[in-house]
Amino acid sequence: MIAKVKELIETEIRPALQSDGGDIELVDVEDGIVKVRLVGACAHCPSSTMTLYEGVERILKDKIPEVKGLEQVF
Repeated sequence: MIAKVKELIETEIRPALQSDGGDIELVDVEDGIVKVRLVGACAHCPSSTMTLYEGVERILKDKIPEVKGLEQVF
């Protein structure tokens, strides 16, 4: 599952965040929970929570059914 998550982050999620001056790092996948770190402009953006849970988590769950949730790591 880690390979699927990495590929999805690289192809769909990262380019969108980089276009706004931010980025995302995959930290780990544990028991269906994807752990990520937002960096760059996304790290301190007031909308980062919405980006994570309404954007990133939704995409991951839609495309990879094994994903149960998302956790931000600081």
